[in-house]
This record gives sequence, structure tokens and C-alpha cells, in this order.
Amino acid sequence: MENPQANRISDPIELRQCVQNIVAEVPTIDMHTHLYPLEFGGLSLSGIDELLTYHYLVAELFRSAAITPEEFWNLKKHEQADVVWRSLFVENTPLSEAALGIITILNSLGIDPNTDDLDAIRDHFRSPNKAEHVNRVFEIARVSEVVMTNDPFDSAETAIWDKTGKLDRRFHAALRMDRMLNDWKTTAREFSYDENVSGKTVTKLRSFFDDQIASMKPLYMAVSLPDDFDHAAKDARNLLIREVVMPTAREHSLPFALMVGVRRGVNPALRSAGDGVGKGDMRSLEMICAENPDVKFLATYLSRENQHELCVAARKFSNLMPFGCWWFLNNPSIISEITRERLELLGTSFIPQHSDARVLEQLIYKWSHSRRVVAAALYDSYERLLLAGRVISTVEIERDVTKLFSGNFRNFVGLGLV
Repeated sequence: MENPQANRISDPIELRQCVQNIVAEVPTIDMHTHLYPLEFGGLSLSGIDELLTYHYLVAELFRSAAITPEEFWNLKKHEQADVVWRSLFVENTPLSEAALGIITILNSLGIDPNTDDLDAIRDHFRSPNKAEHVNRVFEIARVSEVVMTNDPFDSAETAIWDKTGKLDRRFHAALRMDRMLNDWKTTAREFSYDENVSGKTVTKLRSFFDDQIASMKPLYMAVSLPDDFDHAAKDARNLLIREVVMPTAREHSLPFALMVGVRRGVNPALRSAGDGVGKGDMRSLEMICAENPDVKFLATYLSRENQHELCVAARKFSNLMPFGCWWFLNNPSIISEITRERLELLGTSFIPQHSDARVLEQLIYKWSHSRRVVAAALYDSYERLLLAGRVISTVEIERDVTKLFSGNFRNFVGLGLV
């Protein structure tokens, strides 16, 4: 084992460059995405039209273009992409994080980001070898592995699992519980379960998830919850968490990820672009961690106002791992604030970021942008250490950065080393 006291750095300029270089090059595990390997066919999204019609940009479009949501949704996908491109990249300067992300992607792939010709950009994305393109994106983003979002109640997806053999080993599964926990009545009717969550239903669900876990081999279970989630409420969701999810987590040693703060359909006309954000009640997370000390929990909150509370909760519960800057928080100024807050309260015992990518090439900009922000926050922490009289070594920096970008997640879910 290399001596952590070797290669010690006391010069701030040298330290800054060292941190930037190490963060830029370290491979990362993207622990929450909506990506799929090529074996999943149409679920595996890629290309400029998918990038331009992603809901981040669609929501922005209606602030700039004289087009109604109804008119937009009646267009074909390539026509929607044309509208977004013309409005946000030609008639306006792409300054938002989502729009700038497209520019970063184009530049990273060797495509001129100064052109107005969308058809020429489309030609660049028509790769004859999709597998090579996936490899290239992973290499540019310095992503070694990703975790998918897998819905066991989606017949289209489960059919793929049933007929697909060995998948790309870089893609890990995560068992998504949203349909069961957020829309139990509909799910119960569709799959012939008792809406009252009888003992027989609990047994059937446990057996169902046993089968899904054996098939998918997920790294964790997950659910996206509304801002008003209340773990003390006597409702079907909490009954299912206590009687189905927690026993399954224990039996299979699977962490449970809670993503809290979504307000669905704030503007229904915008479809997936119409969701909003609300502040969650941290007492529910504290309650579920206290009730289940033998279960591990990953947690992220959508509201900026919840971030300090999440750090404090993580200081009280060692079975709780804060992760990422999700959705509306995925902006450099907010990532910087949250990362610095976490470093100050938790040291390196958290997961700073995940991409939440739904389109393959989003890995490029989300990790490129986040790495710069995390590196700056980490450098400032090291600089304070220098000012306090403690020098830092390159070995220690490499150790810390590896923890943040892959090690903490590997250890928490029991993934082990490759």
C-alpha cells in the first residue's frame, strides 16, 4: 500500500491543479440513470433528436417560442427537435444549463457547436456502429458503470428481461417501486392484488419481488416520492413499505433509495416537462431510518431547502447515504453549494452526483460540468486544511476522489471491486 505521506503538497497552486486533474480523470459509477443497454432496443435512447426533445429543454422552449403545447405535441419528434433547436440555439443564446449541455456534447463528440445546421449535426449522430458509439460516450464521460431504472410492473420491460441473455456488464439494474407505492389501487387492479393489502397479497408481492431480483440482480430498490410523503400516515404506501419493501431489503441485503420532492403534473399540458418541486418533511426519512437500523437507505431530495436537513440526518444515521443533485438541482451554482455543505458536515462520506441521464449522450455534459464544480469545492476544503497547518498528499487526494466517485457507492451496495 502506497504511503499516504508521500508526494505531499503544500503549494496551493499545485494543489488546485492536482485536484482538478485527478477529478477529471477518475472513473465514476453513475448510480442513478434511466439508461438502457442496446439489448433493450427502443428503450435505449440516443442521438440529437432525443437530446433536444428531452423535458428539460421542452419546458424551456415554451418560455421562448410562439408555439402552444398542443401544437408541439402534434409534431413528429424530428419536427419537435427542429423547433427546440431553432428557438433555443439559433434565435436565443444557449445559456441555460440544459442548453449549454447540448453544446458540451457536440464539442466533445467533435461536432462544430457553432453551426446552425441541425441536419448536419444529425448526420454526425448516424453512427454505423452503435456499440462503438456507446463505448465512446462512456470513455469521454469517464463513466465505468451505470445503474438503470427498472420497472418490474412494466410488461414491455419485463419481456425484454425474459428473452435477453447476458447484458452489457456496465449496466446494473435498480428495482423501481413507483407503481406499487405511488399508485397502488391501479397496480392492484391490473395485477389482481387485494387493494387492502391482505396477508395473502403481501406474500404474493414478496414472491414476485424474489423472482424479479433473481432475474435482474438489482443493486438497490428505489422510489420517487412526492413532497408530502409522510411515513407516519396510515395508508397503503406505508403499509407496503413496512410489509413488503423492508422485509425484501433485509432478505436480499438491498438498500432502498428514496428520491423525495416531486410534484407531478403542476402543468399537465407540458406532460413530462410539467412536473414541479416541493419541500419534503425530513422527519419521515429519520423515522424510516430509525425503524430499520439494519437496512441501508440512499436518499436525495429535489428541493434545495431540504439539503441541510439531509446532511444533518446523515450525521445521525450511519445507514443513510445522501446522493446526487437531482433534476432541478443539477445546476452548477446549486451543485457547488450542496457539495460544499456536504463536505463540511460529512467529510467524504456521501455520493456527490449522479446524472439521472435518460439519453446516452447526456452522460457527457452532466459529468463534465459536475466534475469541474466538485473539483472546485474539494480544492477549497483542502485549502482550508492547508491554512490550518495540515498538508495533503496526492495519495490522499486520489483516495478521497475515488471514494466520492465510486468507492462510497460500491461499499454501500456491496458491489465490490472489479
